Amino acid sequence: MLEFASGSGRNSAALEKSGFRVVRIDDAIAASPSPFAAVDGPFAGVLSTHGLLHGTAAIIAANIRTIAELVTPNGVLYATFGSVNDSRFGIGQRLDAATYAPADGDEAGIAHTFFNREGIRTLLESHFAIQSLEERSVDEIAGKWAHRETPLANAVHWFAVATVSETNR
Repeated sequence: MLEFASGSGRNSAALEKSGFRVVRIDDAIAASPSPFAAVDGPFAGVLSTHGLLHGTAAIIAANIRTIAELVTPNGVLYATFGSVNDSRFGIGQRLDAATYAPADGDEAGIAHTFFNREGIRTLLESHFAIQSLEERSVDEIAGKWAHRETPLANAVHWFAVATVSETNR
């Protein structure tokens, strides 16, 4: 299992305790220009709870493409993405049509890309077969460690489960 942007490591620790071998890409490396440079796959699954929320649309698309290359056929991606229904959409410095970086708060200067249903489906379906795609409020479940200064209010994310196949590569 590959964890892209492992944060505090709580997810990796739980997966390891359950018997999975986990390769972690920490948050700083996930935000770098070549986050997969030291990663050697393939992996049966990839988990990203917040790594694919951050970056421009082009960076997220490139990361999805590389993740698909690192996953075995029928391997699974579990990932979270930003939604245009999030109250933060359109606030801060505009970096592209769907990406904004807040000017202040805990995530000042960190690019966040937001997708509508069509956009997230287009992003994923170029490499994956979507098994489930749900849009949910995350105020109560998003990492409070990342939002200490400015708690989330009306934050909405996409939760995706998708599998890769040879035809989607």
